[in-house]
Amino acid sequence: MSDQKIKKLEEFAHQIRVETLQELKELGFGHIGGSMSIIETLAVLYGEIMQIDPKNPSWEDRDYFVLSKGHAGPALYATLALKGYFPLEMLKTLNQNATKLPSHPDRLLTTGVDATTGSLGQGISVAVGIALGNKLKSLNNYTYCIVGDGELNEGQCWEAIMFAAHQKLDNFLLFIDENKKQLDGRTADICQTFDFVKKFESFGFAAKRVKGDSIKEIYEKIKWAKSQDKPVAIVLDTVKGQGISYFEKMESNHHVRFNDEDIKAIDSFIDQ
Repeated sequence: MSDQKIKKLEEFAHQIRVETLQELKELGFGHIGGSMSIIETLAVLYGEIMQIDPKNPSWEDRDYFVLSKGHAGPALYATLALKGYFPLEMLKTLNQNATKLPSHPDRLLTTGVDATTGSLGQGISVAVGIALGNKLKSLNNYTYCIVGDGELNEGQCWEAIMFAAHQKLDNFLLFIDENKKQLDGRTADICQTFDFVKKFESFGFAAKRVKGDSIKEIYEKIKWAKSQDKPVAIVLDTVKGQGISYFEKMESNHHVRFNDEDIKAIDSFIDQ
């Protein structure tokens, strides 16, 4: 990838981060930690990799995206708005009455959302089903899915992972957002995750780890994934609150109800 393309995607990631912060600031609270940690991945997917058409969101040959960790919906909404799926002004309606942008993604409400998610553990199953269906129809596309590291406490995830490997779904690419925290604490304290790369390889996936804030590494590993003859897991080594040091340092940053200091930190980042 050229330096110019990397810079362009880094700028896109910055835009996503700013719009996500403005959404959450308008609401006054929200899932800031896990939204921030997937932004570079969203920037690479929607800015360079995915075969999509915002003017024809139901295009059958498109690539599909499933945000299994649905609480990071604000980051996905910001990305979709910036790509032109709906006006940026809509972001101000996040989680408001009669909104088309609920707290967690709903495919029946939001243009560009391929799967309704939020009940953790279920999104991977949906994504695997999409990938299998498209493969059976001989469509030349990919299904991408982002799952949280805490979400992988759920047994249903591993059932879907075994099934994907058995079906040799080489059109399925799973990202694990290993930000090392979940709703009520650190994953190491609640349910030790061990080595995700080794774990996924033992389940029949090809797997690699990348720096989750590196546009270049994420892009290169996706390109590598497309050369594999099996489903692929890319483990994103991230930090909850990624990209904003104030929130990175906050211990309980899964869901934050903003106080004056929090708003000051958000405004400082937006204005820089």
